[in-house]
Amino acid sequence: MPSEPEPESPSKLIDARIEELPDWRGEVLSRIRRLVKQADPEVVEEWKWRGVPVWSHDGIICTGETYKNVVKMTFAKGASLEDPAGLFNASLEGNARRAIDLSEGDEIDERAFKALVRAAAALNASSRRTAGTAKPKAAAGKGERATATKRKGP
Repeated sequence: MPSEPEPESPSKLIDARIEELPDWRGEVLSRIRRLVKQADPEVVEEWKWRGVPVWSHDGIICTGETYKNVVKMTFAKGASLEDPAGLFNASLEGNARRAIDLSEGDEIDERAFKALVRAAAALNASSRRTAGTAKPKAAAGKGERATATKRKGP
C-alpha cells in the first residue's frame, strides 16, 4: 500500500506562495518575511487557514495575507502594542488585532516594523509566563492531579 506523501513544510509553502506571486506582492511578502526573521531569529513559520503564512513565537506574532491590491500584515495582539511610528493602518477598530496594509509602491519603516515584531514576541512570551504562573502545569501522570504543594500525611 503506497504511503501518503510527506506534507510540505510551512517554510516551503511560503516559498511557493512568494514564487507564485511574480508581481510586487511577492516582493513585499518576501521582504516582510525577511524582516520578521531578522527581528526574531527564533520565529516559527506556519501555514494556517488554507494558505496563510503565519509567524509565531510563543503565539502568533503576525500573518501575511496577499490580496489583489494589498499585502496585509495582521498582528494578532496589535491593539496591545505601542506603535509610535504609526505603521498600523487597518483593522484599527477591534480590541485585539491591528494590521498594516501595504499597496504597490508603499515603503515600510523597517526599523519600526522590526520593533513591532519584537514587541509582539515579547508580549506573547510575557502572556505565556503569566498564564504559566496562574495554574501549576500538569506534571502528574494520567489519572493524577497536579498540585502546587505536596501535603504530608496525617
